[in-house]
Amino acid sequence: MQLLAVLRRWRPVALVAASALCLGACVVAPPRSYGGMVYVQPPAVQVETVGVAPGPGYFWIGGYWNWAGGRHVWVPGYWERARPGYEWVPHRWVAVQRGWRLESGHWRRR
Repeated sequence: MQLLAVLRRWRPVALVAASALCLGACVVAPPRSYGGMVYVQPPAVQVETVGVAPGPGYFWIGGYWNWAGGRHVWVPGYWERARPGYEWVPHRWVAVQRGWRLESGHWRRR
């Protein structure tokens, strides 16, 4: 009889402890990437405030979403000296198969 009274008293504590153990075993994995392909669509491009160029001949390279640490991370834009005879091709995400792949920005000969 005393054992039943003890079990009834400790039952809520045992349920909370069992729930905590079960939830503690859950693992939430970050979105995956494979071979440069990401399975999560990048967010919309952020609007950046472009200030005054640091000098003549500078070109604004806009920011982009990079994939790092299992998530999209915004890389802000910056000023870079323009390269005569070249044009800037911005970073962009391209839909491939069932995911997304980042094509890096680069200077391309005109």
